[in-house]
Amino acid sequence: MQTMRIGSVIGVRPEKLEEYRQLHAAVWPGVARMITECHIRNYSIYYRDGFLFSYFEYTGEDYEADMAKMAADPETQRWWDICKPCQLPLTGRGEGEWWAAMDEVFHQD
Repeated sequence: MQTMRIGSVIGVRPEKLEEYRQLHAAVWPGVARMITECHIRNYSIYYRDGFLFSYFEYTGEDYEADMAKMAADPETQRWWDICKPCQLPLTGRGEGEWWAAMDEVFHQD
């Protein structure tokens, strides 16, 4: 399968930004392991003006199955329970999305 590049965006509560930064400075090992097991590589989160931008590359064969595996992981669920109060989902996001998916406009290797 060809590598998929995934970009998404979400707001961050201003009063929770430092907490969010601290959480991600020390991501739980089990969460990091699950990200890798689900074929996610080159994962980054950026901040600017109240928004978080996420980018990663998916190298697996079944994106939906890998995302379901991650969502079913108890440690990942606990991590999300801590991170979600820091976030402000965009009102125009797609149905079922927490982070709003972004369309790729340009890419160059």
